[in-house]
Amino acid sequence: MARLPLRPHNHFFSSPIHAHKQPLLSVYTITTRFFPQHHYHNPLKSRVKCSASGTERVRESKKLPKDPIKEELPQLPNPGSDSEVVSSETGFEQNWPPWKNVPERYKLIGATSLAFVICNMDKVNLSIAIIPMSHQFGWSSSVAGLVQSSFFWGYALSQLPGGWLSKIFGGRKVLEIGVFTWSFATALVPLLAGFMPGLIFSRILVGIGEGVSPSAATDLIARTIPVGERSRAVGFVFGGLSLGSVLGLLLAPPIIQSFNWESVFYLFGLLGVGWFVGFQFLNEEEVSYRGDGTTTSHKPEKATREELGNSLKEIPWKSFFQSPAVWAMIYTHFCGSWGHYTCLSWLPTYFSEALSLNLRDAAWVSILPPLASIFVTSLASQFADYLISNGVETTTVRKICQTIAFLAPAICMTLSSVDIGLPPWEIAGILTAGLALSSFALSGLYCTHQDISPEYASILLGITNTVGAVPGIIGVALTGFLLDSTHSWTMSLFAPSIFFYLTGTVVWLAFASSKPQKFTKDDS
Repeated sequence: MARLPLRPHNHFFSSPIHAHKQPLLSVYTITTRFFPQHHYHNPLKSRVKCSASGTERVRESKKLPKDPIKEELPQLPNPGSDSEVVSSETGFEQNWPPWKNVPERYKLIGATSLAFVICNMDKVNLSIAIIPMSHQFGWSSSVAGLVQSSFFWGYALSQLPGGWLSKIFGGRKVLEIGVFTWSFATALVPLLAGFMPGLIFSRILVGIGEGVSPSAATDLIARTIPVGERSRAVGFVFGGLSLGSVLGLLLAPPIIQSFNWESVFYLFGLLGVGWFVGFQFLNEEEVSYRGDGTTTSHKPEKATREELGNSLKEIPWKSFFQSPAVWAMIYTHFCGSWGHYTCLSWLPTYFSEALSLNLRDAAWVSILPPLASIFVTSLASQFADYLISNGVETTTVRKICQTIAFLAPAICMTLSSVDIGLPPWEIAGILTAGLALSSFALSGLYCTHQDISPEYASILLGITNTVGAVPGIIGVALTGFLLDSTHSWTMSLFAPSIFFYLTGTVVWLAFASSKPQKFTKDDS
């Protein structure tokens, strides 16, 4: 009788032929048990500490013939090897690019935030380039003001259409089209600058592209981000606007001085087109978060084919305007935009004329509010999500954040407008602090649209942002008119903003709500 050779016993598997595969399977089992949502993806950066028995099995496995059985298992390095040097196949293919294994929703949020950085870079570039453009073409202040205000025409008109299109096609698709539209229109500015109707049309087109983007981003966040991460997601995405303002104000002057004013529009437009190309490589979002926190699968293309025949009549407009919470969001958005747009337009002039700062210092001081807002946005979002994760009611958290966003600048503007002998740099610091704290609104008002209705979040933001764009059209002009009439910065710039901040706080505390609402169409 032939004698069978002895083989190491493996208590995990009944078949001895798999004994030499056991350490490999053990690592894979450990990995998939603790990370069931991901395939094993990074074996090179992991070390497994084995027990004495586990180490003995590894040593035994080294003595066995290396005859791999073809199975669908991940490729792991030799468990008995002390070397961490691996081939390019296991290293670079599995770990490159660095963001390959990042969850898809984080990639989408990061890309959306980058889009908003480019958004405000294209918004503020004209405020710098308008000076050499006016000199070259002989524009008066009235003409220069007309060119700058034309952006808000497109911005205001595109809010509701942007919300509706995001509801039908999905925020991702609308966002990428919006970015391409405003970037292409930005690059057209130098070509159309000598033809005033064409120049105004290009700036309106920039406004349309940027106008659909907030609603698109809101829809994307509502579909892909759970409530417990929503404050951070909104803060990170819309915080890109502050970073874009800073980068635009910092980069535009040296670019113009080194080359010409045309180069700013070409370069910034090219950044947006590059973003559009890169965004095509991200996978589609596949999860939709409802108001109750449950999830459903979502494919924008399928939803599009099903909903294309549903037109605007399907949207429950009447139900929206019967909700006190929606009216609270509308008025609060108007109040916040009044303070934001008037200060954005007039603070450099205030720093120069009222505080007697030279133009260089006034320009640098103007960067401080959006720069400080970047830090405050991160703090506010962490604060809000921390409270929600610890059981504080979402409505209470949104009210706290929005109250800070309104009362802080109101108090700081009051201190700045009262003559108490403060030096110019202290006044500039107080205003910077107040405007930076207004970024708490990103964890207050701007999260509420998703809170009360993820399904209609983009349309609700379109409604409130349409009203919120009005101060950009009339508020900036009215401030200049009041300044000419009263010659008082307090009456023209600060007093109206303080009024809207205080009344907005009262309305928000009285009527705002983040409880999910069922908006249904009343056919009667």
